[in-house]
Amino acid sequence: MSRSNIHGLAEAGVSIWSDQISKKMLDSGELARRIVEDAVTGVTSNPTIFAGAIVGSDDYDALLADLKSGGVATEEIAKTLMATDLKRACDELLGVFEGTNGTDGFVSVEVAPTLAGETEASVAEARDWVKQIDRPNLLVKIPATPQGIPAIRRLLAEGISVNITLIFSLDRYREVMEAYLGGMEEYHASGGDLSKVASVASFFVSRFDTEVDERLEAIGTEEAIALRGLTANANARVAYGRFLEEFRSERFRNLAGFGARVQKPLWASTSTKNLDYPDLLYVENLVAKDTVNTMPLETIDASQDHGDPSPTPFSDHDIEQAQKDLDRLGEVGIDYDDVVQVLEDEGVAKFTASWQELLDDVERA
Repeated sequence: MSRSNIHGLAEAGVSIWSDQISKKMLDSGELARRIVEDAVTGVTSNPTIFAGAIVGSDDYDALLADLKSGGVATEEIAKTLMATDLKRACDELLGVFEGTNGTDGFVSVEVAPTLAGETEASVAEARDWVKQIDRPNLLVKIPATPQGIPAIRRLLAEGISVNITLIFSLDRYREVMEAYLGGMEEYHASGGDLSKVASVASFFVSRFDTEVDERLEAIGTEEAIALRGLTANANARVAYGRFLEEFRSERFRNLAGFGARVQKPLWASTSTKNLDYPDLLYVENLVAKDTVNTMPLETIDASQDHGDPSPTPFSDHDIEQAQKDLDRLGEVGIDYDDVVQVLEDEGVAKFTASWQELLDDVERA
């Protein structure tokens, strides 16, 4: 088929991943179609996505009834429903995975959000997901909480590919990259093949603006209002600058010599929450090589409809300006560290609520 608007993003080095998956998408052939037509090269999932797909839908009723009649526990039923979709999605994307020599074509599954504060339990559940899905293009999502960081390093040291989720803080991102590099060094020391391990680091973007804009509006000064809608992209761009520093280092070059790949920054939560902002605000301002943008289907469609067919990657100068924009937050009276902590806590709470919603619906069925 002819080149579409969204293929311009891919040509600029951005992997386009669907932030939605469901039985309906798989049964109808929608995922397969979007791989071809929309340059989709990956899929992410989380408790909110699966709750939205399963709760209130009759698509899963037959399998759910079979599992319940067999006396399967509620949480295991939910995981089985998820695993069924995830295996099929992995199989749909296997061609991408193989065609890119294992650098793309991934599907992500998240450990239960109730484990965000438990290192050992997160490691154990991640191992279980790897066994249950049993596909080479699976990423297990671990949140970048203080307890998640050591879990991330341990899993990578075992050769398990990891998607680190719920990153808001630039300081926490440093810890995430350190966990990746340290895990790879340990895996190499144990004789592991680094080329078989993948990782992405997921920055949640639009939620940053939502939190910061509310604080800026409460301050109400001209200087504060001028920052509305700027700081989420600024945070992501500064993060990308730190990615470049870390993965151009001698430490990583040594690992790359043994087959290690860069840990790609992933832009998550890229639909626009404020309807006054352009619907592609968190897509076309975050174009950079070796990144992933995981989008809801509506955002993918918007990119196809009116996205820039030849988007321009942001520059080193843009990264410098982004740092200045973040610095201005402190100047107008906003505590960056408080913002990112609130967002992390809210993120865990929202995913936990969605997970409980899913379990409750399975229990009632």
